[in-house]
Amino acid sequence: MSTPPATAMAWATAGPYAAALRTGHGPLFLRRADGWLLPLEVERWCARADAVDRAVLDRCEGTVLDVGCGPGRLVAELAARGRAVLGIDVSEAAVDHTVRLGGQALRRSVFEPLPGERHWDTVLLMDGNVGIGGDPHALLDRVAGLLRPGGLLIAETAWVDVDERAQVQVVDLTGADGADAAFPWARLGTPALLRYARGWDEAGQWTADGRRFAALRTRSASSSAEPPKRTAVISSQRARNTSADSPVPSR
Repeated sequence: MSTPPATAMAWATAGPYAAALRTGHGPLFLRRADGWLLPLEVERWCARADAVDRAVLDRCEGTVLDVGCGPGRLVAELAARGRAVLGIDVSEAAVDHTVRLGGQALRRSVFEPLPGERHWDTVLLMDGNVGIGGDPHALLDRVAGLLRPGGLLIAETAWVDVDERAQVQVVDLTGADGADAAFPWARLGTPALLRYARGWDEAGQWTADGRRFAALRTRSASSSAEPPKRTAVISSQRARNTSADSPVPSR
């Protein structure tokens, strides 16, 4: 499956984003063409997993793929729990940060070939990553192809009921790190996510400390499907390669 080039390349080369991850703080924004700014929570992303994050991770089942893992706080937390987990991100700075925290990560788009396709037990789309690619239908279809039948998606949605697609840029407002290319992004509240989730079963909704989450489950091939296997799909290798060769064996 091919990578949506605008999204992947913009994030991969985003100077302000890489600079913010190096320093661990913003301010950093997604800016729409009309000038509207969406603040990005760099400080929280670069910190260790907080209580809300940990409660989300308590819901994860089996092997976990964190899509758009950013600087890796969730991957590191799951790894510290002894869970089989892999992060993917198109940003080299994000992958480097994740590895430094002790997690495993690949520099890869979700739309590229990935390890363990159709065998992951849980996929995470946290921190607004339901917006990746600007096409919720395409993203949900892709995630369904990564999960095993009956697998779990946990997504963090917008606090408000919104269903928006726009071209955005990553900016720090100082201009110190240059201007990045615009790319497609989506912003979804939980009701919008559920409208797009045809072929999925709702598995829960909840809010915590001003953040909103939804869980969806792919439909099992049959009601007699085997319970999810807990065999690790993660090797001991920490990977940063961008090729299709995978250090993580498929089951």
